[in-house]
Amino acid sequence: MEIIVWLALIIFFVVLEIATVGLTSIWLAGGSLAGLICAAFGMGITGQIIVFAAVSFVLLYFTRPWALKYLKPHLVKTNYEEAVGKNVCVTEQIDNVRGTGTAVMNGLEWTARSVDDEKTFEPGMIVMVKEIKGVTLYVTESSDMPQMNGDK
Repeated sequence: MEIIVWLALIIFFVVLEIATVGLTSIWLAGGSLAGLICAAFGMGITGQIIVFAAVSFVLLYFTRPWALKYLKPHLVKTNYEEAVGKNVCVTEQIDNVRGTGTAVMNGLEWTARSVDDEKTFEPGMIVMVKEIKGVTLYVTESSDMPQMNGDK
């Protein structure tokens, strides 16, 4: 009976791994295999559970970092976090009410919106990136912002 339970657990953890591809439950399938082997050799249920837990922990702790490093695709980091606090130039009027606005950052044009719905920014103004949500820059006034009211 115990062998059937261990087989069912192996199948469950393998199917779960296939469904999630998180490189987590596959290690539990390895622990279940160790429990199955112990059951086949007549070890008691307490020993089987201890072996299952120990093998699962060892596999998870020691081999998961290696597997994540070498088996998962290498993701390209965009470093967009570095844009927060940078000054950008408005290329199209930023008006949240109208839903318009673009700004150039590092030579690339981004959709831009004001942090404050009451504020609008005209083309040519320098604004500061306060946050990024998706592909939209949320901007606010910058200390480097040129005066647009004609004062010299």
